[in-house]
Amino acid sequence: MQSLIIDAIRTPRGRGGSKGGALTEIRASDLLAGLFAEIARRHPGVEDAVEDAVIGCATQFGDQGGNVAKTAAIRADWPATVSGLTVNRFCASGLSALNIAAAQAHANDACYLAGGVEMMSRTPMFADKGALFVDKDVAASAKFVHPILGADLVATLHDINREDCDAYAAMSQQRAEAARATGRFTSIVPVRGADGTVLLEQDETIRAGATAEGMAAMEASFPKIGNPEEVERLKSAYPDLDDIRHIHHPGSSPAMADGASLILLANDETAQQNGLRPRARVLATAEANVAITQTGAVDATLKALKRAGLSVEDIDLWEARDSFAAVTLHYIRTLGLSLDRFNVNGSSIALGHPLGATGGMLVGTLLDEMDARDLRYGVAAIAGAAGVASACVIERLPQ
Repeated sequence: MQSLIIDAIRTPRGRGGSKGGALTEIRASDLLAGLFAEIARRHPGVEDAVEDAVIGCATQFGDQGGNVAKTAAIRADWPATVSGLTVNRFCASGLSALNIAAAQAHANDACYLAGGVEMMSRTPMFADKGALFVDKDVAASAKFVHPILGADLVATLHDINREDCDAYAAMSQQRAEAARATGRFTSIVPVRGADGTVLLEQDETIRAGATAEGMAAMEASFPKIGNPEEVERLKSAYPDLDDIRHIHHPGSSPAMADGASLILLANDETAQQNGLRPRARVLATAEANVAITQTGAVDATLKALKRAGLSVEDIDLWEARDSFAAVTLHYIRTLGLSLDRFNVNGSSIALGHPLGATGGMLVGTLLDEMDARDLRYGVAAIAGAAGVASACVIERLPQ
């Protein structure tokens, strides 16, 4: 794999759900189109060299339906020669989009875009009513469980307690708050309205002043929103499982968010021909799938590292989605990672998880911090529903 990351940008994450976030009134295609415009501004003429835009989006319905990748290119007034592909690998969609585009860039004499978009305030999770989620027969045969229940299962099976989860969640919030205050997220592009007014400059989902004690006071989520039938299915699947400890709550779960990300890629020859200066090289990518939902990032990471010819010890910085606190702690402990090199500026628990956009955001955040610390090797990884997972290994290039 010899594809280059020329640039990686993202919007701030707006508050998702029904709480009236700053980005709620913007169409998904228009939010993404703003990043297309920024890439064209930063790299004049590059739109004529781009062949395809591969965009992750987990809920392709409503504003996000009808191939939002191509729609965004049209809304940005890019040439008709630029194609678009919208992909869905649940929460891993954005990183899978990068992996696909990196392979294309490696093989072909053209530039490619990758990234993702998700407007959870406009198109709620499960709004597409996929059979995996809403058809009882399909869900039962696939052993599908609600993401929060899946995280509780990981905590139960791997003996991860609530106290550790609450402490990690508070740390993620504190790191994100500090990073926002000190300007660590340099890949952010402010979102502007049609009249040029800035609508959002910084991530707005962070819980300022979060503490482990505050987390401990929150009630577990699944008993209030979950389906008891799913619990019984899990008990049947794991005969030795007496009960599932419900420990995750809004503070230790990823915040719903609106946002978009975009990455420009090319191979060495194409970059030179178009006068593009690379920030990093994609050394290896991997996809994985596992039986226990949301733990697949471990498998994807190890596979990508093997393909890159590197070990866990070689990696200078890690950026993995905080899917839920227990799942993140499982990833850290299984790989033997040091917290001083892992999600050092917080992640989705604090910053929010705009499903399809998160993978691209991870890469931008990773590169931001690698630049700041002058580091060489980094890993981005993400896991999602039904056991899917994606990972990539990047090498930052001297600037």
